[in-house]
Amino acid sequence: MISKVVTAGTGARKPAANDVVTVHYTAWAVSDGRMFDSSLTRSEPSTFPLDKALVGWRECVALMTVGEKRRCWIPETLAYKGQAGRPTGMVVFDVELLDAKTSPAIAPADVKEPPADAKKTATGLAYKVLQPGSGTRSPAAWSTVTVIYTGWTTDGKIVDSSVMRGKPVTIDMSSTPMIAGWVEGIALMVEGEKTRLWIPESLAYKGEAGQPKGMLVFDIELVRIDK
Repeated sequence: MISKVVTAGTGARKPAANDVVTVHYTAWAVSDGRMFDSSLTRSEPSTFPLDKALVGWRECVALMTVGEKRRCWIPETLAYKGQAGRPTGMVVFDVELLDAKTSPAIAPADVKEPPADAKKTATGLAYKVLQPGSGTRSPAAWSTVTVIYTGWTTDGKIVDSSVMRGKPVTIDMSSTPMIAGWVEGIALMVEGEKTRLWIPESLAYKGEAGQPKGMLVFDIELVRIDK
C-alpha cells in the first residue's frame, strides 16, 4: 500500500485497530479510471469499525489523524482479491478522517458500579457527565431527540450501540418505547452533552424474558433536540 497526504490533519491521535471511524471517501479502479464508490455522492459520511474494512484501507487509515485527507493506492492483494462484482487490480481511495472513537465493544472500566463522583436520583439512577453540553435546554416528555449511544451489561457485554451501526438515532420521546432509566436520564441532559447512566434493573428491563438482566450502563450523547 502506498499513500500520500493531501491535507494535513488537526488531531494527534491515530486510530487504533479496533476503533470506529467516520470518514468521507471516494474510490476509483486503476484499470479503467472508473469511480466505483463515494460517500460524497451520498452526502453522508460513513461510520464503521476499522477492523471490518479492507486490509489496505485499514493500513492507510491507521496512518492518519483526524482532519487529514490522504490518497491511498491499494494493490489487489490488500483490496478485493478477485471478489465477484468488485473492481480487479489496484484501487485508489481518497479518504478524509472525520472522527475516530474507541470501539464500543470495549466496556468502560467503571461498568460494574457507579464511581464515587457519580450523582444519583431518588429513583436509583446514577449518572456522570462525560462531556458538558453546549446547549441550555433539556428535552421535554414530548420532545424528539437525536442521540448516539452504547449500552453494556455489568459484565462488559455490549447490549446495543448506534455507534456500531454508524448512525445517530432519532427518538420521539412521547411515542417510542424506552426503558424508564433512559427517559429519566435523557431529561437531565442538554444538547451536546454526553453522559454515562447506571440504570438499575427496576428502571431497565425488570427481568423481562429475552432482555438483559440486572443493571445496565449506557453512554448517551444528546446530539440535538429536534422539537
